[in-house]
Amino acid sequence: MFEYYGLIKHLHMSTAVLTLAFFIVRGSWMFFSPERLQQRWVKIVPHVIDTVLLLSALSLVAIVSMPHSWLGAKVLGLLVYIGLGMIALKRGKTQKIRIAAFIGALLAFGYILAVAFTKQPWPFG
Repeated sequence: MFEYYGLIKHLHMSTAVLTLAFFIVRGSWMFFSPERLQQRWVKIVPHVIDTVLLLSALSLVAIVSMPHSWLGAKVLGLLVYIGLGMIALKRGKTQKIRIAAFIGALLAFGYILAVAFTKQPWPFG
């Protein structure tokens, strides 16, 4: 299985870029063209991308087969990103709340990336 590590890591990083790019696109549509968010493909594609992202992450963890504290930090960051993303794109009652949640979700994603690159639960110190 280790021989596929590079391929799976590349898939994981690629889907991470796709999920961020599409989140930004959907966020801009929320502000400037909200009717686009109601299209069927817009509701399906993020789930497909995120499923591939999650499956590739789980595959990488299985290949490495040892727990790391920074992986737990990434999971916690992911939960924050998902929660804020839901508020930003669906659940926020006012535009101010949605904007704040959108910015917070982007910051959470930045934290996840920083943890991934530094392999440290607190990469800013």
